[in-house]
Amino acid sequence: MSSTPPDLSETHDPEMKRVDAITVYGHSNLLYWWPVWLVSFCLAGVTYFEGQQMAVVPSGTVIKHNQPIDGGSHEILIAPERKSFGLAQEEGQAATPGMTVSSNNSLGVIFVGTLLLVALASTILLRGLVSMVAIVMLIALVITLALFNLWNDVLLFLGGLDVRMNAAGYLAVGLPLLLAWLTVVCIYDRAHYVVFSAGQIRYVLEVGDSEVALQSEGAMVEKKRNDVFRHWLLGFGTGDLIIRVGGPNGPTIELENVLNIGRKLTLINRLLKEKEILVEA
Repeated sequence: MSSTPPDLSETHDPEMKRVDAITVYGHSNLLYWWPVWLVSFCLAGVTYFEGQQMAVVPSGTVIKHNQPIDGGSHEILIAPERKSFGLAQEEGQAATPGMTVSSNNSLGVIFVGTLLLVALASTILLRGLVSMVAIVMLIALVITLALFNLWNDVLLFLGGLDVRMNAAGYLAVGLPLLLAWLTVVCIYDRAHYVVFSAGQIRYVLEVGDSEVALQSEGAMVEKKRNDVFRHWLLGFGTGDLIIRVGGPNGPTIELENVLNIGRKLTLINRLLKEKEILVEA
């Protein structure tokens, strides 16, 4: 007794849709800079919520404690003779420092650490075993410092640097970076892509280039080995796609930083074999 395979054209499952072309977009390394603007907004919010203010004072300024003013005891800052704090104020009116800064200098250390980590991870590519070795060494360093009770000394040293930024400073970094990130990821990066369709591969690898079309017969699609820092910790499953067309001596197309590459690679390989596939709507 023989059976015939189901005909995809007769499938009427409302939860499935027919796909005869898949478009894959590559992204620039700015894709991985989202922690910087996110941390900037978080630190700005914490700084504003705390509400502390910082004054920029001239050299030689001294603090006087327990000074009687308006019937109360206060601490005051006294500038050297012929020097001022440079605060704009009307005649006879009191002036406030105006810069909202957290009293906790660890916020500045967090910002600088995030900036350096993202800059290095998005610039230096460590694939496969090398990235795993780097993570193991980092974990070993953290555990070693904990076992020998050295974290307090390290944090004291970092805190001794006294890295501080006012709330507007965090926003001055975070807001332009967010706008640039959205523009690049949502608009600019969509100008270089690869389209897989029945019997054909079309691609644009540089913004402004004309589209190139190749036959998909015999095409091989694979992804490069992952960089754990970049592709998983920052990219949540991104990867670099390699397309070889026309056999081993044919042209090679490389698309970097493809989002959700695992699922897309499975669908692309199915489409190249079956010419038309059904996926969940």
